[in-house]
Amino acid sequence: MYQKEIKKLLANEDTYLLSLRKIIEESVAQEKNLIESILNPEKESLTKGQKLSDKVASFGGSWKFIISFFTILFTWILVNIAMATHAFDPYPFILLNLLLSCVAALQAPVVMMSQNRIEEKDRKRNESDYLTNLKAEIEIRSLHQKVDLLLGEQIKTLFETQARQMVLLNKIETKLEKVLKEHPTSSHH
Repeated sequence: MYQKEIKKLLANEDTYLLSLRKIIEESVAQEKNLIESILNPEKESLTKGQKLSDKVASFGGSWKFIISFFTILFTWILVNIAMATHAFDPYPFILLNLLLSCVAALQAPVVMMSQNRIEEKDRKRNESDYLTNLKAEIEIRSLHQKVDLLLGEQIKTLFETQARQMVLLNKIETKLEKVLKEHPTSSHH
């Protein structure tokens, strides 16, 4: 009888451990899928205009652009000063001002388009981070509930086992008292 109960308790314990292991393995597998989707996001398809705006914004914000721009600017001014009366854009360089205004007028919206795309990427990344954090929180809560359920079942089993042990102890105590009453002298020797 006792062997059966011990085997039953051990079988229950094995079942609990297997359930816990399964929960952990499922969580690890889901975590791997999540990490894979974060590390390898879908490629963004860009229109020609978006690609162009990214290239213009990238070039317009580089040292190469700044150096090229100042080189052209100083060359323009020096050539027109050197040509003096025959200059194609004499001082105060009205044509140069017009060209600079046109460049600024065209470059500003292109840079703004690129900034809008970067802002959209940041917004999507923030949403993804939020959803990832939310999913992790939900997973943690789910794991807590599952572990609590398993622990509750183990505690229930422990109480049942303890109750059976108390019944057995009471039977042993009753038998011992009966034996002591039947043989009072044997206990004093």
